[in-house]
Amino acid sequence: MTESSGRPDESVTRTDERSPVTGNRHLGDGSDTVGGVTDRTPVSGAASDLPTLPAVLDRLRSHVLEHSVKHGEFVLKSGARSSWFLDTKQTACRPDGIVATTEAFLDVFADVIGEIDAIGGLTMGSDPVAYGIAAVAATRGHRLRSFSVRKQAKQGGITGRIAGALQPGDRVLVTEDTTTRGTSLMEAADEIAAFGAVPVWMTVIVDRGGTCAALAEARGIDYRPLLGAPDLGFGYGT
Repeated sequence: MTESSGRPDESVTRTDERSPVTGNRHLGDGSDTVGGVTDRTPVSGAASDLPTLPAVLDRLRSHVLEHSVKHGEFVLKSGARSSWFLDTKQTACRPDGIVATTEAFLDVFADVIGEIDAIGGLTMGSDPVAYGIAAVAATRGHRLRSFSVRKQAKQGGITGRIAGALQPGDRVLVTEDTTTRGTSLMEAADEIAAFGAVPVWMTVIVDRGGTCAALAEARGIDYRPLLGAPDLGFGYGT
């Protein structure tokens, strides 16, 4: 069975040998369900084995581990096999998850938060992150406009690939829920620059692949992922 995460960077084919129950397995509702049986497999490794993080990032990590990390046997879009899958929308689309994400974001970007005009990225991986952070940050006194980069240019009405409140000249934080290779983030950065805004910063909830930092540095973009795969107990690229 082939399953899509809804992100350009990752899709999976899953074969699960942990349960004798057969049937369709669905990812994306916060649990793994087989024949009506909910499978809540504990994450690998004890909490004490994980790297120490500041409290605000540890709260986000706890949410990601509980809701967004799936265990099994997966074939990623790249063709690589993995024993874990990351569906970070399960964090970004929950109220406690997006609050934890925003608090982590405000901590990681505390030194530049007053300089950021807008937040957004390639639909749909960026959408819950950008819109959620902008909304929650507003309750903390930070006014960020949000937007999406369409996958294809709109032909009627307001044309082009930018949808939302982005304005030419804006200093932008490019975002995504998670990244493996960094390609979606770089595509979004290119479109933001073509629109006349400036991609200055970049973040994700979890950097799974560890390759995006070099791509961002080559473009002069300040890349600060909130979490990396090692923070969850996994190696980059595993």
